[in-house]
Amino acid sequence: MSDSFIVHDWPYLRRPVLISAFKGWNDAAEAASAAVQFMIDTWSARSIASLDAEEFYDFTETRPRIRLVDDLSREIEWPGVELYAHIDPESAHDLVLMVGQEPQLHWRTFVGETIAIAERLGIVQAVLLGALLADVPHTRPVRITGSTPDPGMYAQLEELGVSFSRYEGPTGMVGVLQDACNRRGMPAASLWGNVPHYITASPNPQVSVALLQHLDRLLDLGLSLRLLEVQAQRFRRRVDEAISHSPEALTYVRELEGRDAGDVTSSEGPSQLPSGPEVVRALEEYLRQQRNDEGEE
Repeated sequence: MSDSFIVHDWPYLRRPVLISAFKGWNDAAEAASAAVQFMIDTWSARSIASLDAEEFYDFTETRPRIRLVDDLSREIEWPGVELYAHIDPESAHDLVLMVGQEPQLHWRTFVGETIAIAERLGIVQAVLLGALLADVPHTRPVRITGSTPDPGMYAQLEELGVSFSRYEGPTGMVGVLQDACNRRGMPAASLWGNVPHYITASPNPQVSVALLQHLDRLLDLGLSLRLLEVQAQRFRRRVDEAISHSPEALTYVRELEGRDAGDVTSSEGPSQLPSGPEVVRALEEYLRQQRNDEGEE
């Protein structure tokens, strides 16, 4: 049994599936963690365990937050990881939802403790969500990539039209935990949403919706995504408006659309387009002005 997780409640679960996301390096625009949090809030999932954060975080890097409880008292919120349970009698599987800040210290210990609590809960399968910055336009359907060594899950992802990642390089907790699950005989896959790198606003509901749509089809969750889809549409309109006021940003997005469509003529010769950081600055300046105007009103 894990010594690092503080258990609040220990439910009886039927062949549960673990779904997790970690804020930080694995979570561009907080799209993955927002997706898991949406499920927690939608289902009013109950908290079953929380990580004792002392051993796993550098609090000078990820600082605790203070918030007002009422006019006089304050409360400290420490970074950590929380586990929630969702029991659905109409489904063949119950769910364990894990979300929190990616640990900074003692990763092997954290993974070992997570596997221990997962085995005690009887987890039979895991799906880990992530989000990455990519040279993709926000005007196209969100690209979802995946990874799994398990033949069964590979076939399922292939049916969903998920592109399989051939990435090699530095990894985060999603990659490490996925590897550990598979090594312990617990089939695990990861789903990654590609976030347009020029949109810095967080969370990005467009990417969260796409992740949840794929997850819903993969696990037959019966999720109602209408509320999040409305937020994604509103988010898209605001980004479109911001870009329409920035010729540099508009030109850059058109170039990305050309690449996405396989238009080879769009990248012939030296590019005269502004760089990504220039587009980001232009968009941020416009959105900042919009917020200032709204505040004045």
